[in-house]
Amino acid sequence: MTHSTRLLFLLALFVSLAASAADSFEFWPGADYDPAVPSVESVIGHTSGERITWYRDAIRYFETLETALPDQVSVHRYAESWEGRELIYVVISSAANMARIDEIKAGMQSLRDAGSTSQAEADALIESLPAVTWLSYGVHGNEISSTDAAMLTAYHLLAARGDERVGRILDETVVIIDPMQNPDGRDRFIHAFEMAEGLEPFADRLAAEHDEPWPSGRVNHYLFDLNRDWFIQSQPETRGRVDAIQEWYPVAFVDAHEMGSDSTYYFAPEALPYNPHLAADQRASLELFGRNNARWFDHFGIDYFTREVFDAFYPGYGASWPSYFGSVAMTYEQGSAGGLIFRQYDGVEVSYAETVRGHFVTSLATTETVANNREKFLKEFYDYQRSAIAEGGRESIRAYVLPTQADQAGADKLAALLVRQGAKIGIATEGFRACGENFEAGSYVINLNQPAKRLIRTLMDIDVPMDAEFVAEQERRRAKDLPDDIYDVTAWSLPLMLNVETVACSRRIAVDTTPAGSEFVRPGEVRGGEASVAYLVPWGEATSARFLANALKQGLAVKSTDRAFTHDGRRYASGTLIIDVADNPDSDARIRHLALTTGANVVAVDDSWISDGPNFGSGNVVRHNAPSVAIAWDRPTSAYSAGSTRFVIERQFDYPVTPIRTERLKTADLRSYDVLILPESWGDYAEALGEAGAANLKRWVAEGGVLIAVGSANRYVADDKFELAALRREDAVIETEDDDKAAKTSGNGDEDDDVSTVEGRYLESLDDYEAAIRPERESPDSVGGVLVRATVDPDHWLGAGVAETINVLVRGPDIYAPIARDKGTNVARFVAADELLASGYLWEENRRQLAFKPFAVVEDSGRGFVVSFTQDPNVRAYLDGLNVIFMNAIFRGSAHARPVR
Repeated sequence: MTHSTRLLFLLALFVSLAASAADSFEFWPGADYDPAVPSVESVIGHTSGERITWYRDAIRYFETLETALPDQVSVHRYAESWEGRELIYVVISSAANMARIDEIKAGMQSLRDAGSTSQAEADALIESLPAVTWLSYGVHGNEISSTDAAMLTAYHLLAARGDERVGRILDETVVIIDPMQNPDGRDRFIHAFEMAEGLEPFADRLAAEHDEPWPSGRVNHYLFDLNRDWFIQSQPETRGRVDAIQEWYPVAFVDAHEMGSDSTYYFAPEALPYNPHLAADQRASLELFGRNNARWFDHFGIDYFTREVFDAFYPGYGASWPSYFGSVAMTYEQGSAGGLIFRQYDGVEVSYAETVRGHFVTSLATTETVANNREKFLKEFYDYQRSAIAEGGRESIRAYVLPTQADQAGADKLAALLVRQGAKIGIATEGFRACGENFEAGSYVINLNQPAKRLIRTLMDIDVPMDAEFVAEQERRRAKDLPDDIYDVTAWSLPLMLNVETVACSRRIAVDTTPAGSEFVRPGEVRGGEASVAYLVPWGEATSARFLANALKQGLAVKSTDRAFTHDGRRYASGTLIIDVADNPDSDARIRHLALTTGANVVAVDDSWISDGPNFGSGNVVRHNAPSVAIAWDRPTSAYSAGSTRFVIERQFDYPVTPIRTERLKTADLRSYDVLILPESWGDYAEALGEAGAANLKRWVAEGGVLIAVGSANRYVADDKFELAALRREDAVIETEDDDKAAKTSGNGDEDDDVSTVEGRYLESLDDYEAAIRPERESPDSVGGVLVRATVDPDHWLGAGVAETINVLVRGPDIYAPIARDKGTNVARFVAADELLASGYLWEENRRQLAFKPFAVVEDSGRGFVVSFTQDPNVRAYLDGLNVIFMNAIFRGSAHARPVR
């Protein structure tokens, strides 16, 4: 036997042994499967857990099941990803249930509409309807085992013989499987994994197959964490899924994830804090599911844990959002193999098949729990709607009004978001008085005596409080420098994030209304006929910024004013767009189409006389170019920040952005770009770019470029070693005995660093001990996520058209000192400490230190600018109230820069 032949023999032997091991793994010992039902292996060529299944193969398997058993399986397409992959859900039940599936869906709609469904009608439905269970898998594409578990779950439900639970599950329930919530991310992970594979899979955590390249498969095409997108619905995957779920209203919803590879398995009950708008029976039911999961894990000898992490407070998770229409929603987390095998810290090796089994067992246990408690869950679902209606009629807040307002586009979007999630909202057809105020026709009216009341309160209330005991425990932990247990942001109020005026009322509002629609952008119009002199687009709404972006793409000549002006008795804000007819002949049709599609309202004018403020030809009016915009891409940027920033510009404002690998910025000739954005970082820009990168960026800015630094990217920009900006980050304030509240600087005075002892002293009190262990220098404590108020300078071009007060999501430890007037302008700064907090829980020291500190800073540098946003204005694409100031940085910044053209 030759050497090469021996190698081929050994390779074949290895593959055979590996396949044999996977084949021999018993997911459900003793199960006997009907050979007439297509198995996973027969369709896609490998057994469950033997390989990580690609998107196309998983879809093919479910389509094969539908073809083989059309009376028990139906496949439904509910969305398409950015990369063109269809998302599906699969309905599985008994033939009898499938024959009346439309009746079942209608029955769940009737139970949801409890205000129109009597108790007697509900009782009849509860007696006759199967309960719907929704199992969702793989919202994070690199959490791989759940999709393979989804296929195995479907196969078991359709083919298992001798498992007495299966018949009852199919008769008593309808099981809906969403096998892959993030197909783009999953295929990205598998591609990277298979690129790194060699002769055999490696368990070593250092192996390349366990080390994903940026941006990882966790995120979708625009690098969004889809498990934070549920109520803002920025992504097509989420919008389609929310629509589909509301067709069915499942009584139980599972979101199957993976977690760190050294972990075991987690299932409900969730950790504290609970959202106070959850119903008591929902919390009680979490334990019912948990106990049945635990029973089967005990049966198979599988380790698990509950309660310690993954709270039910933030409403934007897949494991929380369904709760607000009455479902029992849960997250399940399997310790990941990150490939085909992984060696944990204690030396135990976990195979991919074992991780598939974890989700397979809980999937079946969950459907079993629903089947065994069908009537209970259906009754509680109906009671949830009834109690929501009752609470909405007696609580302190019984209605909300969104008045007609300056940012009407923001109010329209807020109303549409709620309508898309099941809220009933009316548009007043006449003026009315309520809550002690007068409101115009066109105002949105939201009475809370409706089934969606808990969702509305959760998303609309200015603040949703955390349990006092939980907060006290976090303060205790913080005092000991222990990490807090706050898992995500503590503030998400939609009126604050969209900066929309909202009025809460203590009484139900009686006024004639028409139903509000679900369109995010309502068509705009041109008022005044065809202009003979100019078209004016009032600045200050997202719609006007979208108009500008599209007009520049189409080659229209656009100007804007740095100061407010009055024309024909109407006041126009600074930033207002001016499209001269002389510069844009035969443009009326194009401008009307732009108004229609962007939502902007345009005013046609037939003279240029200004009664107050700058004329159209003033030096305070600038001409816009169509800026070429680039963004730093790849490590060390935060994929979330890079993705959401690019998404906001490209998909909300229709303007293209060029991603450039960060390392290229060291030496790249950037003269063809007008704007460069540095997103937040997960690593260190200083390491990636260093002095060479700083010198290249500094030279480019001096020649007329606009550099926009977002959040933690300012650590690089503000580093005095690189001198890109005069902005500086602060240390935590250390309060001394003489109450000197100054940030303590580093260093040990005149102490000799080579001395290995320190001067002795007596510690006579606990205060002395606390002072002795306090670090010489430390950052402020990290903030999980709160909304704070900032005030805007309207006289600077960056603040043009921006609301006087904006709400900023503050996360992390970074606080920056105000910049001196001779160095730049603090265009937006946080307000005084006693007015600062708008929503959420903020550490007291951070509240005091953040007061009067900058959010948005502009520094002139040669012919260009450095614009610093000390917090990310594009987080999760849900801070619409910050859209205008960020678009100003791009479009008005490039208009004010003076590159040689």
